[in-house]
Amino acid sequence: MEPSVDITELYAAHRLSLVRLAVLLVDDLASAEDVVQDAFAALARRPDAVKDPSKALAYLRVSVVNTARSALRRRRTARAYSPPHDLSPPSPEDTAVLAEEHREVIAALRRLAPRQREVLVLRYWSNLSEAEIAHALRISQGTVKSTASRALVALENAMQATTATASGKEER
Repeated sequence: MEPSVDITELYAAHRLSLVRLAVLLVDDLASAEDVVQDAFAALARRPDAVKDPSKALAYLRVSVVNTARSALRRRRTARAYSPPHDLSPPSPEDTAVLAEEHREVIAALRRLAPRQREVLVLRYWSNLSEAEIAHALRISQGTVKSTASRALVALENAMQATTATASGKEER
């Protein structure tokens, strides 16, 4: 008999890191928690989907990325049929969690193309290798490398623009 995946143990050990990953992909905590819950629910419905228990976390990461993509597609579709609304400002709790420079990086990260954001989040937040990112996103390692390179340049440009804008306001 094959060893089975202990979903309760996986949930306790990795839920928080998967929620953090999802937040960076979908931009809000409630959606991120839903994405992670859906990933664990899918695994619970089909525990045989993961033959090797040591690969369960990788399976969940792929599931979180794919579910986040689906959530963003649904969100984009919904916005196409209704006028966009202003997002509420971050709560005091959200503001207290991140230092100013972290908020600026997160804001710049959110302005990247979805694929670029996914690659950077998986690389620098989840510390995945290029091969693991390629597997998670179902793209080639070469695409991971080029996307990461372009994303870092775009992120740097966005950060420089933010810094220039901030310093211009201070001079007034």
